[in-house]
Amino acid sequence: MTATADSLPDLVSLKVDVEGHVAEVTLLGPSKGNAMGPDFWRELPLVFRALDADPQVRAVVLTGSGAHFSYGLDLPAMMGDWAPMLGGDALAGPRTAFLDQVRSLQAAVSSIAECRKPVIAAVSGWCIGGGVDVIAAADVRLASADAKFSVREVRVAIVADLGSLQRLASIVGEGHLRELALTGKDIDAARAEKIGLVNDVHENQDALLKAARELAGEIAANPPLVVQGTKQVLATNTERQVADGLRYVAAWNSAFLPSKDLGEAVQAFMERRKPEFKGE
Repeated sequence: MTATADSLPDLVSLKVDVEGHVAEVTLLGPSKGNAMGPDFWRELPLVFRALDADPQVRAVVLTGSGAHFSYGLDLPAMMGDWAPMLGGDALAGPRTAFLDQVRSLQAAVSSIAECRKPVIAAVSGWCIGGGVDVIAAADVRLASADAKFSVREVRVAIVADLGSLQRLASIVGEGHLRELALTGKDIDAARAEKIGLVNDVHENQDALLKAARELAGEIAANPPLVVQGTKQVLATNTERQVADGLRYVAAWNSAFLPSKDLGEAVQAFMERRKPEFKGE
């Protein structure tokens, strides 16, 4: 039987509500700041494939619980699976396992882009790293005035590998993407709107959710198969380039991610100090 929103199993990291023809997907954590741990990566594709298959759903709002959209990848929760790769002397076996894990996380994010129902990301508070990967896979992004965004991976000695580097160029332009990805800087909602990362900025979280729901309702009022067709036709503009880029970065990180600089980034984070990178 095809999964629908009503037939989803009990979820830990996501909540799904459907009202009329609009589904609302809310990040729940359970880690601080809705950080993305194993439960999130397992549940995200289940949810979006179910919404894709559900004839009742015509549009989706994606948002975060609490004050923040997401702090990004929950590194402590994910490190157990990655330890063999990060030990410093990983051979082909651990590298191949890591490659499979990266591709699995990429597929989870891509389930948002591949969902035939348009997805509107509503962002309040922090949206960091993996959070940006997720909203980059949405069709439209809105923000509250307190939102802040960061493609932060470079600051922790990682090449971002879950979609930001592949999807953001067509959203914000190549120059803005390179600035964000090479500096790892934080930008506020006003700058995000200026460069096109978000379409509109709203006064607060309540106003943001109201606007996101209204936009989803406006989309849902249109002929559903035509809306889905429009999204699929638009996807042909970039899907081949995105797919090629995701394959390349997964292979790159499987080859080059382990480094002394990565260890220094982790150590500096634990010691609450500025890291000193040496290119090793």
